[in-house]
Amino acid sequence: MPVINFSYSDLCDLMGREVSRDVIRDRLPMIGADLKSMDDSSDELSFEFFPNRPDLYSVEGVARAFRAFLGYEPGLRSYAVGESTVDLEVDPSVKEVRPFIWSALVEGNEITDPLIRSMMDLQEKLHLTLGRNRRKVAIGIHDFRTVEPPFTYKAVLPDEMSFVPLQGDRRMTPAEILKEHEKGKAYAFVLDGKTRYPLIVDKHGEVLSFPPIINGIATAITENTKDIFVDCTGTDINAVTVAVNILTTALAERGGKIKTVRISQDGKTVAAPDLRPLPMTLNPAYVNSWNGTDLKSDQMADCLKRMGYGATVNRDSIEVLAPRFRADVLHPVDLAEDVAIGYGFERFGNLLPKMATFGKEDPLTSFGNSVKGVMIGFGYFEVVTLSLSNPRDQYLSMGLAEDKTAIRVKNPVSEDHVLVRTSMLPSLMTVLRKNKHRELPQRIFEVGEVVRHVRNRTLLAGLAIHSKASFTESKSLVQSILSSAGFVSEVQAEDSPSFVKGRCASVSVGPDKIGVFGEVSPSTIEAFELKYPMIAFELDLERLFELRNNAKRS
Repeated sequence: MPVINFSYSDLCDLMGREVSRDVIRDRLPMIGADLKSMDDSSDELSFEFFPNRPDLYSVEGVARAFRAFLGYEPGLRSYAVGESTVDLEVDPSVKEVRPFIWSALVEGNEITDPLIRSMMDLQEKLHLTLGRNRRKVAIGIHDFRTVEPPFTYKAVLPDEMSFVPLQGDRRMTPAEILKEHEKGKAYAFVLDGKTRYPLIVDKHGEVLSFPPIINGIATAITENTKDIFVDCTGTDINAVTVAVNILTTALAERGGKIKTVRISQDGKTVAAPDLRPLPMTLNPAYVNSWNGTDLKSDQMADCLKRMGYGATVNRDSIEVLAPRFRADVLHPVDLAEDVAIGYGFERFGNLLPKMATFGKEDPLTSFGNSVKGVMIGFGYFEVVTLSLSNPRDQYLSMGLAEDKTAIRVKNPVSEDHVLVRTSMLPSLMTVLRKNKHRELPQRIFEVGEVVRHVRNRTLLAGLAIHSKASFTESKSLVQSILSSAGFVSEVQAEDSPSFVKGRCASVSVGPDKIGVFGEVSPSTIEAFELKYPMIAFELDLERLFELRNNAKRS
C-alpha cells in the first residue's frame, strides 16, 4: 500500500485548525490508513493508505477527508469550475499508441515547497497505483505561462521532433530519450513495440510533454509559476479522468481556481475536467443488511456526510451525491461500506462467538507437509514462487504449445505476470536462473497450486542442476517419493518437448497417471539462461491424496 509522508503543520494549515496528534493517531486510521511513523518531536508524519482510495494519496486529500470525518465540514466538498479559452486538439494518430487524454487549467496557486513536494509525490503515487507504473495513466503538470494554446496531442515518428527534456542539457528526439535519458530507459517498456510516440505540443510546436516518459524543460514548474496546465494520458478513459480530478482538486485545496480545457477528438468537443457529483440512490434496508445494523435513514445520511458525500433523505431512499475524485465508488455496496466507516467501526462492538470452535489443519495440506519432509530428507531446498506467470516461461521456453484455456489476468501489472500458471516447473526454472551465479549442485522443490481446465490442482515439483544430473537420478527420486508415501508405482516412456527424447517418463499409480519426470532438454535449459544438465519432475499431489483416502476407505 502507498505510504504518504507529510507535514503535521501543513495538515493543520489545510484543515484550517490545529488538530492534536492524538486525534490524528487515533482517528485517521478509521478512514482507511495505517500509521507508519509519528514522532511527537518531529513535524513529519507517515501513513500507509489503502489502495482503493487514491484521493488520499496527498496531504490535501487527507485534510479534505479528515475535515468531513471529524465533523468540521461534513457533506459534499464542491469545487467551482470556470471556463477558459484553452483548446486541445487530439490527432487521430494517437489511437494506436495512447488513445486518451484529459486536462485542466488551475490558476492562482502560490508555488511553495509543501505544494511542490505534495504534487510530485501525488503524481508518482498515482503513476504507480492507478496508473499501473505509467502504463495505464501518466500525468504532467506544466507552467502555463511558458507556452501558448491551442495544444495538440499527436503521435510522431521516433526522430521526427526534438526538445530539451527535464533533467536534460540538450535537445533530444523521443528515440534518443528512450535510449539515453534516465526516465526514458526506466519507462521505455510502456512504448515497447510502438512505431510512433505521443507528444503534446503548443501553437508554435514547443513540446510540453512526451507521455508517459517525461515533460519538456520549457514548462518546468518554478517558484514564479502561477497557473498550472495539467495533462493526463492513458489507455483507460475512466482512470485518466479520475486522475485529473484528484490532482486538480488537490491544487484547489491550496487556493487554485479550476478552469476547463476544451478537448476536441473524433469530431466531438468536451470540457475537462467534469467535477459534477455522481448521483446515486441508496436503499437503507440494503445498507443494514450488509452492515448488520439497524440505522435510520437520517443516521445513514449523517454517516455519508462524514465520508464527504452529499446525502438527502427521501421517503424510502437516500439520494447520494458522490464526489468525482472518488475512484472507488462503483456500486451501492461501496456506499454501504462508507456508511459503516462513517458510523465508526469502534461502535460495532466486539461480541465473542456463541460457540467455541477449534481449527485443524486441512488434510491435503497435512499430506503436503509430510511430503515436504521427505523432500528435505532427500537434500532438496523448499521454495515458494508466484502463482502468476507468462506464456514465454510457461510454454515457449518449455517447448510446449500455448494452453488457450489458461486463466489470464485482465489488467496485468507487468508482462511477467499475465496468466495463472498451469505448471510449476517454469517457476522453479526461474528461481535457478536468478541463482545461476551460486555454486552447484542446486536442488529445489515446491508444493503449490496451478490452474488446469479452470480448476485448482495441488502439485509437487522439483528440479536439480549439476554436472552429473541424469534420468536414473530422476527415476530413483520419484519412485522413492512415492514409496515413502506408501504407493506402488509404474514407469512408462513419455515424449515431451521439455525433456530429452528417450530420457523422459510418466509415472502411474494403478490406472492413474500421476506425473512426469526426466532430463530437461538442452533447448529448455538454454531458454532459461542455464548451462548445466538438469532433471525435473512434477507430480499431482492432490490425486495422490485422493488415492490414499480411497485405499483407506476400501
